[in-house]
Amino acid sequence: MGEQSPQAVQIKPTLVPPSASFRLRSKSLNSVRLRRVFDLFDKNGDEYITVDEMADALARLGLITDPSELALTISGFIRPGAIGLDFNDFQVLHQTLGDALFGTDPINPSENNSEEADMREAFNVFDEDGDGFISAKELKTVLEKLGLAEGESMDRVQIMICSVDQNRDGRVDFGEFKTMMKSIDVESS
Repeated sequence: MGEQSPQAVQIKPTLVPPSASFRLRSKSLNSVRLRRVFDLFDKNGDEYITVDEMADALARLGLITDPSELALTISGFIRPGAIGLDFNDFQVLHQTLGDALFGTDPINPSENNSEEADMREAFNVFDEDGDGFISAKELKTVLEKLGLAEGESMDRVQIMICSVDQNRDGRVDFGEFKTMMKSIDVESS
C-alpha cells in the first residue's frame, strides 16, 4: 500500500478523547500555562500568533492542519485590524475549545484539593507512559514537542532531572514534582 498524506485535524470529541490537561482547574495556573504556550507559538515575539505560526506550532506537535480551515477556525477570534491572535484572543479561543470539548467549566468552590489535582494533571502531561514517574526520555519528548531548546540535548535533560530528583533514582516522582512546582511558584511571586 502507498503512503497516505496527513489529513487536516478536526475537533471531534467523539473520536479522540481530549487530554485531561487541556483545562486545569486553577485559573491562575491555567493562565500561566497558556502564556507559556502563547509565547512558544509566537515565534517572532511580536505578541501575535498568526495562522502560519499556529500551523507551524501544531505541526511540531504532530497535528497537520489545512491552512485554509485553520484560518477559518481562528479568524473569528482575531480582532479586526489585528495580524493574528493576541494573548486575550488566544485565551478566548482556548476557553471556547475547552467548552466545546468538555462542556462549560464548572466552578466547584467546595473542592479544597484543587491545587493537588492541578499538579497531578500537570505531572501527567510529562508522565507519558503513566508509570508514576517522569523519565529523562519522557521529559525530552515533551520539551521537543514544545519546540524548547532544552529538549535538544539529553545531557541537558539529565541535568534537569537530577536537579529535582531528591532520592537519586534517575526519575522524578509526583512528590519531587510537587516540590519543584512549589519552589517555582515561590520564586515567581
